[in-house]
Amino acid sequence: MTTNRVTESPYQSYVYAYPHKTAYRKLDDRPPLTKLWADEPKAALSLYFHIPFCEVRCGFCNLFTRIGAPDGLTAAYLDALERQAAAAREALGPGDRRFATAAFGGGTPTFLTAAELDRLCDLAEDMGADLHTIPLSVEASPATATADRLSVLADRGTTRLSLGVQSFDDTEARAAVRPQKRADVEAALGRIRDAAIPVLNIDLIYGIDGQTAATWLNSLDAALSWRPEELYLYPLYVRPLTGLDRRAQDAPDPAWDQQRLRLYKLGRDHLLAHGYVQHSMRMFRRADAPDQGADDYACQTDGMIGLGCGARSYTRDLHYSFDYAVNMTEIRGIVDAYVATEDFTHAEIGFEMDDDERRRRYLLQSLLQAEGLPAVGQREYFAPELERWVERGWLTDTDDHLKLTPEGLAHSDAIGPELFSPVVRHRMAEYERK
Repeated sequence: MTTNRVTESPYQSYVYAYPHKTAYRKLDDRPPLTKLWADEPKAALSLYFHIPFCEVRCGFCNLFTRIGAPDGLTAAYLDALERQAAAAREALGPGDRRFATAAFGGGTPTFLTAAELDRLCDLAEDMGADLHTIPLSVEASPATATADRLSVLADRGTTRLSLGVQSFDDTEARAAVRPQKRADVEAALGRIRDAAIPVLNIDLIYGIDGQTAATWLNSLDAALSWRPEELYLYPLYVRPLTGLDRRAQDAPDPAWDQQRLRLYKLGRDHLLAHGYVQHSMRMFRRADAPDQGADDYACQTDGMIGLGCGARSYTRDLHYSFDYAVNMTEIRGIVDAYVATEDFTHAEIGFEMDDDERRRRYLLQSLLQAEGLPAVGQREYFAPELERWVERGWLTDTDDHLKLTPEGLAHSDAIGPELFSPVVRHRMAEYERK
């Protein structure tokens, strides 16, 4: 039922979804979407649109995205999204359905023009998402956070704008293969504040070559000067087939691990001292930030409709998507194939969820949040893991509640992978990277 795997590095893997797409495989039976969604609860769904375009490919990025778009490709991609959305609506059926939250991710959704973003919002509304009454989060880059795009997003109901800054230090940005100037970043932040989108999130990265405690604090203070409602602090990972892959090595790097851990704790303590509340290893929210409104979507259990060639969809019994790649040539081929697709009525690639996998996913997506979860049903099923984390000082198990300690939150990227099932671990290991 459980495994007794002990990790070494605190930076094993960022577990933002489970199972990872490298555990997905071709579905020989190609189940119809109408069958997959027939008996699914539809009272609190999540809607996600994936836009696989960026103006540059950052050196650390292993997301499914391509650099630029030939003339006509973004329009053709939106046409394909419209066809896929129609198939998803048919699968959900004519009965009551409600989207509790929506997000545009990528890639960089704001790579699209203002008019194309307006059309994307139309597609979301056509799906049944009332963008003016539910949370809508959109990712952006400094170069694409232009006034006309931001105006469309604000007018259409965007409640959260996430800006990928990574570092306010130009030298560090170059080291991360992210060509940008601090002046351009500051200008973009000014435009975002002028657009009056309620929640600004700023992404920062620690562990960049040449980064010191002083430069890290400088970036944090530069971000804090904008009083963002949220900040995400990400450890740098060097992943296969990315621009920084040249410095990757199979052997552990304890010195780099300790550097990242020191910078994480420095950043965490700095944000806590400036009135932020920690919600997970990466996410910090300003204590006095305005409420974002009702969001009753539970990521552990509620379904998701993902539209776009890099999006996943979740039912209780199947997670499904399209093919996955990191290599640019492979990505271009997958995007082109998606754009050419006429029939989106079947699931092609995915992972079948059984009770064990659902339990693992629930614990992963609950325990890695700072508030933790009730212990009922967890102690018996995951006793070896929970006992081990208590012994390490990573977990408290009191008053029938499981909660990571500050040191446990710091080791979230080691805790998460320890809960991967043998099947998922095997599939990820045998996955042929492309």
